[in-house]
Amino acid sequence: MSPFGTRSAARAARMWHEVADKVFVRRFLDFNVNVGLVVGDNATLVIDTRGSDRQGRELASEIRWITHGKLVVANTHHHYDHAFGNSAFLPAEIWGHEQCAARLRSDSRTTQYALAAAMPEFAAEYTDAHITPPNKTFRDSVSLELGGRKVELTHYGRGHTDNDIVAVVPDVHVVFAGDLVEQGAPPSFEDSYPMDWPGTMGRILDVALGPVIPGHGEVVGRSFVEGQLADLSALAQLARRVRFDGGSADDAMPLSPFPARVARVALTRAFAQLAGEL
Repeated sequence: MSPFGTRSAARAARMWHEVADKVFVRRFLDFNVNVGLVVGDNATLVIDTRGSDRQGRELASEIRWITHGKLVVANTHHHYDHAFGNSAFLPAEIWGHEQCAARLRSDSRTTQYALAAAMPEFAAEYTDAHITPPNKTFRDSVSLELGGRKVELTHYGRGHTDNDIVAVVPDVHVVFAGDLVEQGAPPSFEDSYPMDWPGTMGRILDVALGPVIPGHGEVVGRSFVEGQLADLSALAQLARRVRFDGGSADDAMPLSPFPARVARVALTRAFAQLAGEL
């Protein structure tokens, strides 16, 4: 039986895509971001909460089309478009990597001002957001029991940030990868660790046995992850080789697998890592 109520079934079905039994994905126009739901007998896990109090409230309201049960939240990482909606879900448990909580405490105000400057028409929405770090944290992994099904939250290593986690639903082989996997655009490297990212992505491949939900874009599968891993590995190898030969990030730019704008950020971060500066 579908978990959607009779009145809202048609509307909800158009917005929430059921990628496996009682595992849903909603792709929002704002930042092309994905939110996930994993429905168990006793609780539902919400994977990421969007980018502001308003967006979080809208999400919470939509989720009630699907379930009226207990909600538990997980943040795939600390970036605003995935975690600034957390306050709308209190007093729920909010899970995240310990560094996710730390970065939300230390960096969020700067991010809010940057968003206000970049999108002045939405300035108040972002500057007024009530930053709510995870209240349940872990370093390596934790298993959540939702009633009749488990979800494994794991930090496989640094990549897109220093606090990325992956949510695996073992009974249906679904992986929520956050921004470690990006569809529709190149990966974002501003907070990244390019020399670690390939190893982290390789660990995702170990569990990529079915649908893989990226932080942004369309649902993908193992072959897409393999292709992105190849590009990330090529970038890391390029940085290591050029630096060994005495070159700079600028020297490596023409050989990057990513567009110039993205490559410049990625290679700058890669060279900083190789120099021990990150």
